[in-house]
Amino acid sequence: MAAVKTEMKEETTEDQENEIDDVGNDHTEEAKKKKKKKKKNKSAGDNAASKLEEQASTTAAEPAVENGISEGADAGDAEKKKKKRNRKKGGKPQQTDPPSVPIVDLYPDGVFPIGEIQEYAPGKDERTAVNRMTSEEKRAMDRMHNDIYNEVRLAAEAHRQTRKHIQKFIKPGMTMIEICEELENTARRLIGENGLKAGLAFPTGCSRNHCAAHYTPNAGDPTVFEYDDVVKIDFGTHINGRIIDCAFTHTFNPKYDKLVEAVRDATNTGIKAAGMSREKQYSLIGN
Repeated sequence: MAAVKTEMKEETTEDQENEIDDVGNDHTEEAKKKKKKKKKNKSAGDNAASKLEEQASTTAAEPAVENGISEGADAGDAEKKKKKRNRKKGGKPQQTDPPSVPIVDLYPDGVFPIGEIQEYAPGKDERTAVNRMTSEEKRAMDRMHNDIYNEVRLAAEAHRQTRKHIQKFIKPGMTMIEICEELENTARRLIGENGLKAGLAFPTGCSRNHCAAHYTPNAGDPTVFEYDDVVKIDFGTHINGRIIDCAFTHTFNPKYDKLVEAVRDATNTGIKAAGMSREKQYSLIGN
């Protein structure tokens, strides 16, 4: 009996040892699996981090995209539209309000508005008047002076735009010197003042009521343009000494409307009645 018990005891001990070995092996395998899993997780985390870094660098390098359109594309489209608008306008710069762009910049081709060409009435010497407008020879001779006419037209356009601006600018209660300074500063900008080559033709005349013409206020002159005043404004521009001179009458009180209308009609009638003379072989009205 003692021998049998001893053998059983030994077998039990071996079985326990085998079980312990199996348990140890199981723990080892589990530890290995966990270790592998950790490595996988770590590598996956590294890959994700590197992808995030790549995306961040790509985002920094590329323009922001919204609704499938990048900011750079938006800027490019805006520039194209702007150019398209300029092409529609003929590519010419536009005048500002108040006017400040020189006339030469508004007409980059150097060809300025012709304005009004007044035909002479036939009068007594019908042949002279007709030939001037119909004879090819006379027209060819006229074209020989186009460079002179073009300079006159440049000065006339500067004068016209200045006059248009100052007629809107003047208000009752302004001093005469304030009106003259605004007029002359505008004319200087538009004519592109340049020494003796371009500029004002003479000091601005700004004459009130009983003063018929040629009154020019000095700095500090306190004279005010009142609501009931009648003021005659006379100014000129020039290119290379070729002068454009024009005056206009300005009022606020409507009681003077008929008077101003009569003077305007008399001026236009006088221009139409002007005829050829030995001293003057052509007539060009540039306003």
